[in-house]
Amino acid sequence: MKRVRDNGSSIGNLNCFKEYPILPHGFLGIFISQDAKIGKNCVIFQQVTIGSNMLLDSKGMGAPTIGDNVYIGAGAKIIGNVHVGDNCRIGANAVVVKDVPDNTTVFMGSILYRTKEKKMDNRFVIKKNNKLFVVDSDGVEHNIT
Repeated sequence: MKRVRDNGSSIGNLNCFKEYPILPHGFLGIFISQDAKIGKNCVIFQQVTIGSNMLLDSKGMGAPTIGDNVYIGAGAKIIGNVHVGDNCRIGANAVVVKDVPDNTTVFMGSILYRTKEKKMDNRFVIKKNNKLFVVDSDGVEHNIT
């Protein structure tokens, strides 16, 4: 396959596709590095990265190998010399840096959060002529200095 660069995308010219992948949203923001191997019947959504790790001292140096019938959700990242087995699902925004066995679903972990005792002030503040203003929902600026 020739190198493709379009819509913020890059498909390397040395990768191997068993057959053309299914791209429900076209090439929008998709990056597939050279030397990546993509199986048949793969569905790849927008903003996906299938990228090589080229750090010489890394255990994961190399490009990913994606099996057959793999569904890769929007924003997912598959990085380094990892193997994603057949019939897998990679969830939206998941990051894969380890091998994934056949018939496995990968998803993001739980959201980390910190609760504060004190109410947080999330008003939008702008600075004009060395004075601070908050902007209300009607777009009106109120001087707070």
